[in-house]
Amino acid sequence: MAAARPAYAQARSREVRVGVAQDALTLDPANHRNRDTQNIIRNIHDGLLTRDVEMRVQPEIAESWRQIDARTFEFRLRPDIRFQSGDLLSAADIKFTFDRLAKDGAMGGQTSPRKGLLGPLQDTVVVDERTVRMHLAAPWPILPAMVPFQEVVNRRQFDRVGQEGMQTRPDGCGPFRLAEWRRGEAIILERFAAYYGGSTEIPGTGPAQIDRAIFRVIPENSTRVAGLLAGEVDIISELPASAMRQVEASQTAQVMKVNGTRSFFVAFNLARKPFDDIRVRRALNHALDKGAIISRILNNTATALRGVMSPDAFAFAADLPEYGYNLARARALLAEAGVAEGTELVIDTTAALKEIAEAIAALLSRTGLRVRAQIWEGAVLGPMWQAAERRRDRDMYLTSWGNGALDPSDIMVPTLRSGGRGNAAGFSNAEVDQLLDAAETEADQARRAEMYRRAQAIVTDQAPWLFLWLPQDIYGVSRRVTHWRPQADSRINLHRIRLAG
Repeated sequence: MAAARPAYAQARSREVRVGVAQDALTLDPANHRNRDTQNIIRNIHDGLLTRDVEMRVQPEIAESWRQIDARTFEFRLRPDIRFQSGDLLSAADIKFTFDRLAKDGAMGGQTSPRKGLLGPLQDTVVVDERTVRMHLAAPWPILPAMVPFQEVVNRRQFDRVGQEGMQTRPDGCGPFRLAEWRRGEAIILERFAAYYGGSTEIPGTGPAQIDRAIFRVIPENSTRVAGLLAGEVDIISELPASAMRQVEASQTAQVMKVNGTRSFFVAFNLARKPFDDIRVRRALNHALDKGAIISRILNNTATALRGVMSPDAFAFAADLPEYGYNLARARALLAEAGVAEGTELVIDTTAALKEIAEAIAALLSRTGLRVRAQIWEGAVLGPMWQAAERRRDRDMYLTSWGNGALDPSDIMVPTLRSGGRGNAAGFSNAEVDQLLDAAETEADQARRAEMYRRAQAIVTDQAPWLFLWLPQDIYGVSRRVTHWRPQADSRINLHRIRLAG
C-alpha cells in the first residue's frame, strides 16, 4: 500500500502560487490605474468583453455586441450569470458599473480614475434585463477595444458595503473569489464553483481547474527567482533578463516571454534649452547605441523603436526613418546647435530603471556632453514631470507608457497631444493634434490608420523623445504548469491553468 502523501502536498497539488513584485492597491475595479492591481482584480471579476492570448477582443459576460450607429453600441448579456454572493447579474449591474466609471462624482462623491479609459461615454441605458446600450457624446470607434479594461461589479454589493467596503470586499462573477488578503504579503483566492464559465470563444470554458490561487508579494527580484527555483511559487512576473539562463538551466522551471505593450522613451523637456532645438533632440537619438543596451542589459528581450508605437499595434508605421547610431553625426548636430562640450544634462528616473538610465547617460556622454542619471521616488517624480511649472528646471525623463489596447489612441493622445496628461515633454504640434482628434472619431478604419501613420511620422521627425524600445514581458514558470501562456497586456489569467501530475 502506498504511503499517504503529506497534507501540504495534497493541498499544493491543486494550488497555484504567483510571485508578484507589488501588492494590489485596492480590490475595487473602479478605483485605480495600476496594471498589477488589475491583474488580481481580473481573476475575481469578469468584464463585458475580454482578450484572448492573441490580444483579440472576445465576448465574456456579453454573448455578443454590435455598433448601432457612430455613437451607440449595444451589448447582449449571457443568461444566468451569478455573482459570488449568489446574486443574479442583470443589465442593471452593467449600467451601475459603467455609470460609476464614467460619471463625475459617482464613486461616493469621487470620480473614477479610470474615467479617461472610456473616452466620450455619456450614458449606459438598460434596454431589457439582458441588453444595454452605451451612448457616446461623440463617435469613438475604439470603445470595444477599451471595454476589456473594465470589470463588472454588483450594484447590491455596493449597497451592502458602501464605497469603502468595495476596496476590500469584492463580489465578482469571475472564476475566483477572495478568501483572504494579507496586506503586503499575499492575496488568497479560492475557486468559485458556480462560475458561469467565461468566454466561449476561448478554449477551456467552465469553472477553474484549480482550488486556490495565491498571489504572493515578493518585491525583490532575486527572492522571486529563488522562490520559483525552490518550488515555492509556480509563476513569477518581471523575471530579470539576467536570471533567464539560471531559470532555463534548472530542471524545475522555464522562461516564457511575450512582446509587451509598454513603449520606453526618454522625454526631452522641450520648454528648456537645449531641447527647444530640434538638432539637439535628433543628435541625442543618433548618439544612443540602443543595440548595445538591448544586447548587454536587456539580454535581447526588447525591440528597438523608431517612434511611438509597438509593431503589434493597429496602424503601426513600419516605414519610419531610423535615427541610426552615428556618433559623428550627433557631435556635428550638437556643434551646429551651439551646445558646448561639457554641458551637463540630467536624466530623471526611478530606482527600478537606474541601471538603464546610467547606461544611457554613459553612451550619450560620448558626444562630449556630461550626462548623468538622478534617481527619484516614483511618488515624487511622476507629479513633477506632469506639471509644466514643476518640470521647468528638469532636462530628461526616462519613463514608459502602456498601450494595452494596441490602438494609437491609447498612447498617442495622452503622451503627444497638446496638454495630454502624460505629455511629459510638453510636445505641441498643431498638425499632430488635428490628426489625433480626427482619428478619434473616424469610423473608417483605413482612414484612421492613415491619420495615425502621418502623426507617427511627424513625431519621429520632431523627436520630442529619445526613442528606446518595447521590452518583452518575461516570466519564470514552473514546469508543472500547463495550459497557460503570458499575454501582451500583462494579464496573469489563472482561469484555464492546469497542473501536471
